[in-house]
Amino acid sequence: MRAWKLAIPSAILGLGFLFCGTATYGKPEYAKKESKKCVDCHVKMGSKDLNAYGQCYKDNNHSLAKCKQ
Repeated sequence: MRAWKLAIPSAILGLGFLFCGTATYGKPEYAKKESKKCVDCHVKMGSKDLNAYGQCYKDNNHSLAKCKQ
């Protein structure tokens, strides 16, 4: 009985992390290179969808030189 008191909350917590974690589609090296956050270019965290700034970055060979935020 004592093992269940620890196992059940652990299982619930583990499942919560599994199902509620966000997937990332961007490349961390882009964020590091430009010193930006993911949501500067993406519509929301974990989304593949780009906002206008992100689309400009993509269209200009991953350069922010011509992009205005």
